[in-house]
Amino acid sequence: MTVLVRYFASARAAAGVEEEKLKLPEGATVADAVRVVRELHPGPLPRILDAASFLLNEIAVRDQTRALSDGAQLDVLPPFAGG
Repeated sequence: MTVLVRYFASARAAAGVEEEKLKLPEGATVADAVRVVRELHPGPLPRILDAASFLLNEIAVRDQTRALSDGAQLDVLPPFAGG
């Protein structure tokens, strides 16, 4: 299956891309996708992922064992500062 991962703010800068498609096996979870992203982008991105929030198809994900579906969109949102 294919999942679209979109990066925002510092995650985008660390990944060096705005978005990318991941090929994952059927039954893959959010945690599996995050693991693949860590492997694809060593360096500062894994640290950002530790503090990031995730949206799956525009809905906040708190449980990374949640299964993905083909064509899903996973957004990586690093912590934002400001007021």
